[in-house]
Amino acid sequence: MSEKRFEICPTTELTPGERRIENLGGFSVGVFNVGGEYYAMKNDCPHQRAPLCEGKLTGTNTSDTPGEYNWERDGQIVTCPWHGWEFDVTTGESVFNPHRVKAKTFEATVEEAEDTKMASGGSSCGDCGAHLEGSEPPVETYDVEVEHGTVVVYL
Repeated sequence: MSEKRFEICPTTELTPGERRIENLGGFSVGVFNVGGEYYAMKNDCPHQRAPLCEGKLTGTNTSDTPGEYNWERDGQIVTCPWHGWEFDVTTGESVFNPHRVKAKTFEATVEEAEDTKMASGGSSCGDCGAHLEGSEPPVETYDVEVEHGTVVVYL
């Protein structure tokens, strides 16, 4: 079965620490921006089917020594609004039992916006028939970053 592509929004509309909940192909999906990286999770708690992605977005405490606590993973832990189960939005793993309980996640990425592609002269020469010899390109190349991107989720 092939993946389905869903455009969510421009990156400027989903800043770090924010989330959007969208209906994608019949599924309610939460899309999160955690420190500039994008993650998608099914809006369905595996415990009792609560709307997981509507829960509080926070971090978690860890401890290696009694009486000492470390605040970690700030902004990447979502707490189920019904019963308080916690899940890492970057992996879907539960905080309390990551090896056995997991929420469904999907691929989320940033792609160049269609209007930016057209303004820069279209797409690359994927089918132009050019063949490179060796491992070095025949021309000087530069790193490229997407500045005007669109957040995209694949189901």
